[in-house]
Amino acid sequence: MKSLEQIKTDLESQFHGVGITVEGTSLVIPKEKWFEIARHLKDSLDYQLDFLSSVTGVDYVQHLEAVYHLFSMSNPSKSVKEPLIIKVRTERDGHMPSVTPIWRSAEYQEREAYDLVGIQFDGHPDLRRILMWDGFQHHPLRKDYVQENHYCSIVYFRITNLCLGVGRQNYCHSQ
Repeated sequence: MKSLEQIKTDLESQFHGVGITVEGTSLVIPKEKWFEIARHLKDSLDYQLDFLSSVTGVDYVQHLEAVYHLFSMSNPSKSVKEPLIIKVRTERDGHMPSVTPIWRSAEYQEREAYDLVGIQFDGHPDLRRILMWDGFQHHPLRKDYVQENHYCSIVYFRITNLCLGVGRQNYCHSQ
């Protein structure tokens, strides 16, 4: 497999004007070009990254990020123990293209990133909640999420009362 710098140079020459950066062990790709670059990484004979093992949503307060781990399964000479890690950033209420049409394995993982972090994946065939219930209004892994008082456990209050003889108090995070 090529080094990250070589992959960056190859992609920038293939997609003129795209600003790709190397960040640690990953490439940061602009969301506007992500779908085209993803298709290229899968279909190009130079890469043949035909297996998307994971999509993770991350909240960094300033922006949201989707992190993709890509492998080549069809070409053993390109297969490596380490994945190619791609990061795609968007604003807090922004959108990015879905890669489900390219890698079918992205379908449920993009839904999870939407449900828990709030990343909107344009073009996703079925973007709806997968872990939280339909009426839930928030994204629980966002930094700005505040747990409501009624989610606190009554069991904690009962154990406290029985074991310590303490009066019923509100131990929720809102104190």
